[in-house]
Amino acid sequence: MDDEAFLRQFEDCTWPFDQWHHRQHVKVAYLYLRQLPLKEALDRMRGGIKRYNSVHHVPEAPDRGFHETLTQAWMRLVHFTLCEYGPRANADDFFDQHPQLWQMKVLRLFYSRERMMSAEAKAKFVAPDITGLPICKKL
Repeated sequence: MDDEAFLRQFEDCTWPFDQWHHRQHVKVAYLYLRQLPLKEALDRMRGGIKRYNSVHHVPEAPDRGFHETLTQAWMRLVHFTLCEYGPRANADDFFDQHPQLWQMKVLRLFYSRERMMSAEAKAKFVAPDITGLPICKKL
């Protein structure tokens, strides 16, 4: 499936829920960041995930549903990777070529478990408490 069709299925909430995993989140982030500045891409990602979760009846709970800090931190990591290494032929290739994006646990390098799992971090972006997220200085 090409990137356009994949993104359309995400935005239409027709992407199969049982196939909505970390890889797909990173791919959507990459595709939005290819088209939009970080803030606008983040707004689209936030709205898209909330809509997708609603359509697929994902409950909002402390450990489920939309998480603002997780979303923003991942968008910033994908943005930094895109800035440093440039785009690839498609979203799958971008993901495959950047193993630092494969492991969801990479955020443990920036956030303590307590901070990331807090109600505050779920509701709004909180800065890392271990070390700062990388910042793209090229764009």
